[in-house]
Amino acid sequence: MRTLVISQSNLIPDGFNNKFVYRFPNSVFFKDDYVAVNSINMYYSWFNITAELNNNVFRYIWGGVTYTINIADGLYEVSQLNQLLQFAFISNGHYLTLSGQNVYFAEILVNTTRYATQINTYLIPTASQFTLNAGVYTGNIGTAYAGMTTTNAAFFTATNQNPQIVLPANFNQLLGFIAGFTTDLNNNNAYVPPVGSNFISKNGAGTISYISTTAPNIQPNSSIILSMSNIDNSYANPSSLIYSVVANVAFGEIINERSTNFIWNKLIDGTYNQLRLEFLGTNLQPIRIADPAITITLAIKNKNENI
Repeated sequence: MRTLVISQSNLIPDGFNNKFVYRFPNSVFFKDDYVAVNSINMYYSWFNITAELNNNVFRYIWGGVTYTINIADGLYEVSQLNQLLQFAFISNGHYLTLSGQNVYFAEILVNTTRYATQINTYLIPTASQFTLNAGVYTGNIGTAYAGMTTTNAAFFTATNQNPQIVLPANFNQLLGFIAGFTTDLNNNNAYVPPVGSNFISKNGAGTISYISTTAPNIQPNSSIILSMSNIDNSYANPSSLIYSVVANVAFGEIINERSTNFIWNKLIDGTYNQLRLEFLGTNLQPIRIADPAITITLAIKNKNENI
């Protein structure tokens, strides 16, 4: 059995940190030879939201105006997406203050009981439910907004209505909703959820809760796949796939993957001067890896070797 060590020095410098070329010192003839992954050491450093995945945008509608939230490439949890929504609300003046705390009118949460994500939207008040004094609007006593304040007249909508959260295609999959999912306007608190629905509920105050209808896929690439050139496997499509690496550590920590039982893949008979390897996402497309510190150890044996 022979061992090949592929490392950062074999990376193709295209910024993706996912493609390797191992060049043999001399051309090598393979006949009835098999290859297997011995070990992979790499950092968990691929993102779940990127421009390349086309899942980096969502929107909300307030008073008939659509606001777009652009997400920088990174690894995000549902709680961090909710923080981005709150930041957009703050930037656009779409919040109230109560006892020094911000009050928001929509949120994205994890519903662990349902293995789902949940979107809650709340009824926005009109200016008639507030009193203006010295530039400060204060919620009237006897309303649900008593004591809440804002200095932003543009906060108010013409009628009582809920902000609408819009989940474009691809982003929707992160949260488990259908593409283009949009929460209801609930104009004048008139929205009625579908009878018998297990996914939408509403209370008398105009709060509407939406439960995702499929399992959230917050990390589309919870594992990545290693492909290799010159593999003879008529049962696989594509035939180059030889191994998968699971992100079983926290983001930024090192993955130490070691095979206890080699999975041998036959090499196509012939003469080679190089082998090419590439990491792919679960959609079999190239995946960008942030940290280039990667080491792959391969084992190669001939069918006549008793190992």
